[in-house]
Amino acid sequence: MICLVGKLPVLQVGHHQVASYDTAWIDVALQRAAHSCDRSDFPFINDIRDGILHYLEHKCPWRVLPLEDLFERMKRMLRRIGCDAIADNLKPLAPPVTLSIARAAKEAGNGFELVFYQKLQEKIDDLHARGAEEFHFTELRESAQILLGTAEWTPHCNRIHQEILAFLQDIAQQPVPENRKIQLTIDL
Repeated sequence: MICLVGKLPVLQVGHHQVASYDTAWIDVALQRAAHSCDRSDFPFINDIRDGILHYLEHKCPWRVLPLEDLFERMKRMLRRIGCDAIADNLKPLAPPVTLSIARAAKEAGNGFELVFYQKLQEKIDDLHARGAEEFHFTELRESAQILLGTAEWTPHCNRIHQEILAFLQDIAQQPVPENRKIQLTIDL
């Protein structure tokens, strides 16, 4: 049996689209906004989240909704119910984003490892600046093969694979402002 859950629009985060997501990140964004204006006891987070979810499932006229537009709408909703301070402190937070490492490798091309790392860093920085904090990376093995221009797995592929893992781990350890630490999960 196939079950279609909800009719949520795709969220546009920069140049990236997130099609499948839950709503925990909305709760986190609202909790952070309430906490930053000393309203940690704010009792309406679940009600506001449910209202946002109702809008996304039933009222949103777009198939693709920019994350910034969603958060502007959330701020207007908060202001309408008299929560101006929380609206002023609400910062965009994206749902977890899945990125294909192989796509960055294809864009860089065979043998251009430095370009690959630069492109990957630029994508992560752009998404992070737009509210993404949780990243899931896929196709690491494929990216090593693309960068080396080989169809077979070799010891050189293993070395590149380890370098990519180290690079991603370094990104996760970088200091970030406003307590917005990057979280990574990786498909090996």
